[in-house]
Amino acid sequence: MNIKSPTAEHAAYPSLADKRVLVTGGGAGIGEALVEAFARQGAHVLFIDILDVPSQTLVQRLAAKAAHAPIYRHCDLRDIDAIRRTIAQLEKEVGGVDVLINNAANDDRHRVNDVTPEYWDERIAINLRHLFFAAQAVVPGMRRAGGGAIINLGSISWHLGLADLVLYQTAKAGIEGLTRGLARDLGPDNIRVNTIVPGNVQTPRQQQWYTAEEEKEIVSAQCLKARIQPEDVAALALFLASDDARMCTAQQYFVDAGWR
Repeated sequence: MNIKSPTAEHAAYPSLADKRVLVTGGGAGIGEALVEAFARQGAHVLFIDILDVPSQTLVQRLAAKAAHAPIYRHCDLRDIDAIRRTIAQLEKEVGGVDVLINNAANDDRHRVNDVTPEYWDERIAINLRHLFFAAQAVVPGMRRAGGGAIINLGSISWHLGLADLVLYQTAKAGIEGLTRGLARDLGPDNIRVNTIVPGNVQTPRQQQWYTAEEEKEIVSAQCLKARIQPEDVAALALFLASDDARMCTAQQYFVDAGWR
């Protein structure tokens, strides 16, 4: 998958050129597509992850073809001090963050009877807590710049009530409440906050959970009969981050092919 300039197949958003965009969990899956999509728009893309090898490979792949080579930093988002330190270092390097995309999450399956208090805390830390503290870290710079955009990645799972995901779904439901609360508090600073709610996106990680027959069942339940790709999610993120979406905030936007 080679990076390409915007064409008839890729919308171009002039307002994203040279914007400083921070993506969490940008090394693989939807995150990788986000990094590539914003790099294609000429943005300064910064991303954090714990997957060093794929993240470094992504930087190398995009560096020669993007207007600005992406910058990768290792960061465990369960560690709030590490989040603050890493974001401060990145802001110092590029001068601030205009767009934050809270993408990182982990949807490991679990059963109700197996959940301990320690596992509960760890799942919430991975799937909900860091979104708030990453936002908290970038807000001062956004205020100084006169505004910004925060995009949180939710999930279709809790809307459907899927099995063996109760903690993940609890966190993802919380993200939509977090979005609305932040949008209200940060609106006077011209900081927009929205949630993207992906359906079942065809990534290598998701394919480990489903057989070919189960994938057919997912498509059958959708209004649109095709598998959602990471690029489909990235396309919506580009719009919500751009000035074209200047009056869009406090909302949930579904990319689920009508899987309800």
